[in-house]
Amino acid sequence: MKRRDLTRHLSKYGCELLREGGSHSWWHNTLQNRRSAVPRHTEINDKLILKICKDLGIPKP
Repeated sequence: MKRRDLTRHLSKYGCELLREGGSHSWWHNTLQNRRSAVPRHTEINDKLILKICKDLGIPKP
């Protein structure tokens, strides 16, 4: 999945960009007070996407 599609999915479910790191972006789900790192690759592995969604407490895309 493309990174921009994942960021749209995260925003759709109420997640916000917390901060930009060196090689990752930190996203925060304010409703459940959970956060996860999203790598800055153009393509992100499907297993990693499932882990990010699970960490943030949102449904998988």
